Amino acid sequence: MWAVRSLSSSLTRSYSLRSYPPLSFRKPATRITRPFTTTTINMAPQLYTDETPAEVKNAKGLHLLTMNTPNGQAVQIFLEELKDAGYDIDWTTTLIDIMTNDQKKDWFLRLDPNGRIPVLVDNTTSPNPFPVMETSAEMLYLLKKYDKNDTFGFKDDMERSQCLQWVFFWHGSGAPYQGQVNHFTRAAPEKIEYAINRFRNETLRVYGVLEMQLSGKYGDGPRDYLAGKGKGEYSVADMKTWPWVKGWERSGFTQEDMKPFPNVMKWIDRIAARPAVQRGIGDAYALKK
Repeated sequence: MWAVRSLSSSLTRSYSLRSYPPLSFRKPATRITRPFTTTTINMAPQLYTDETPAEVKNAKGLHLLTMNTPNGQAVQIFLEELKDAGYDIDWTTTLIDIMTNDQKKDWFLRLDPNGRIPVLVDNTTSPNPFPVMETSAEMLYLLKKYDKNDTFGFKDDMERSQCLQWVFFWHGSGAPYQGQVNHFTRAAPEKIEYAINRFRNETLRVYGVLEMQLSGKYGDGPRDYLAGKGKGEYSVADMKTWPWVKGWERSGFTQEDMKPFPNVMKWIDRIAARPAVQRGIGDAYALKK
């Protein structure tokens, strides 16, 4: 017991003798900003095989493997917007017919083990091309590497965070729900009422979340776009979300269903009028019959 008390007393005395500078003398933390950099790590040593289409493995610069679906359109639109904004960006495209399951073949799975479109391959990296899977990840990759002036992102940390919140909201909630509506109403071999009703209701619920934001119900009044101060600024959050929501009719919703979302409907029309958006969903990305 004496040894324990002695040790405790010693530790207490040792601690009490330490001196700490007053808070006013402490230097504030410095924020470190990191430019887009690449490494020489061999990240994809067997990216291409004999079965890989020549237009894919011989591509230079950025190469997009896509189909004119909502997920594909999000990246297509962003590329077109970056071009219109004056950034030095060019890309080539391979159109994938997902109905023939090309995206499940071995050569494609080397680019995206999940077997989904779109896939963005950056052939400017060393020593090997760098494939990026998942729509949101591809958009953030392009945002970091090409959007040097934050034209479609934000310089302000809070606004940038808000933008990312809406990107992730749609990636994790809206797209999966509406995708399941499309599957169970259009593709499923049998109509399962419970599944159809569940995913219809969930899709309408997330439309309601968008309406809440765009209406400014808990903010400073109606907004034009999802993220940013005041009425908001057009950003990757809108590009990620819009291709899905504009397809509400294709998902089986009626004008009556959409009446509770007047601000969403105005937002759909506002974005549809942009030239880059029209090109991003246009004939250049349509499969040739």
